[in-house]
Amino acid sequence: MSDLLADFYLWTKAFHVMSVLAWMAGLFYLPRLFVYHAEQVKAGSDAEAMFQVMERRLLKAIMNPAMISTWVFGLALVMTPGIVDWSMVWPWTKAASVLAMTGFHMWLGGRRKDFAAGRNTLTGRRYRMMNELPTLLMIVIVLSVIVKF
Repeated sequence: MSDLLADFYLWTKAFHVMSVLAWMAGLFYLPRLFVYHAEQVKAGSDAEAMFQVMERRLLKAIMNPAMISTWVFGLALVMTPGIVDWSMVWPWTKAASVLAMTGFHMWLGGRRKDFAAGRNTLTGRRYRMMNELPTLLMIVIVLSVIVKF
């Protein structure tokens, strides 16, 4: 199995990067949709129905598959011999950040369900603040992987 992973390392890495890009796009966009949904949409309106469709499709059709493929390809990279030196700090900071990003993804899924059920209690300002979290996590991940501290 390790020979197969080594043979396909560059392909795995390419698909991992593509998956991460798609996932990050969703992690940046969904909270922004929530900002507009919370601030400018009236309950029961046509606009609310449209926002709910957009939010559901973004999460279910783009973000969830992208997160799953990011994890699958990322774990394949981790299992490729010679790629990760677990005695260094960087794989641990990356792993912690990816776990936090996954938790944020799940939190967003919960907020989408709140909007769908008509029980959102968060303000647009709160969603704006939360929208910064994926950026901070991305910075830690990129520095971890590129600088390898």
